[in-house]
Amino acid sequence: MQEVLTELEQLKITPSAKGFLKETASWCKFLSILGFISLGLLLLGSFFIGILYSSLPQVASFPYNLGTLMTVFYVVIVIIYIFPIYYLYQFSVKVKKALLLKDDEVLTSAFKMLKSHYKFIGVFTIITLSIYLLIATSAVMGGVGAL
Repeated sequence: MQEVLTELEQLKITPSAKGFLKETASWCKFLSILGFISLGLLLLGSFFIGILYSSLPQVASFPYNLGTLMTVFYVVIVIIYIFPIYYLYQFSVKVKKALLLKDDEVLTSAFKMLKSHYKFIGVFTIITLSIYLLIATSAVMGGVGAL
């Protein structure tokens, strides 16, 4: 075990690896900024869609306010997605800073942000797939029960 740690402690980042990290950080920053803009537009649009749904005459027959429900739904989506986008943005900023300052601690912090990003996306994907499976199972059971 000690030999493995010694080998890892002597791990060096080659110039080409630094170039790949710098390019990856640039793309991550671009995608995270696009993500923040998209979330802002979604948040803004959530209020307009709420007003639009509330003003539709056929929606008035629903027992609850569909416009408010849609607004709340989209606001929850924005709150959920802000975390992975924030982690991605932090990764990009910290990688560039670490490469500029040649600081191992900042690079470690950058990789921690990348890990948090992928962990969040992974857990969210598992939850989403579980919900899809539950919906599919319920639909099949409902279809079998209707026969």
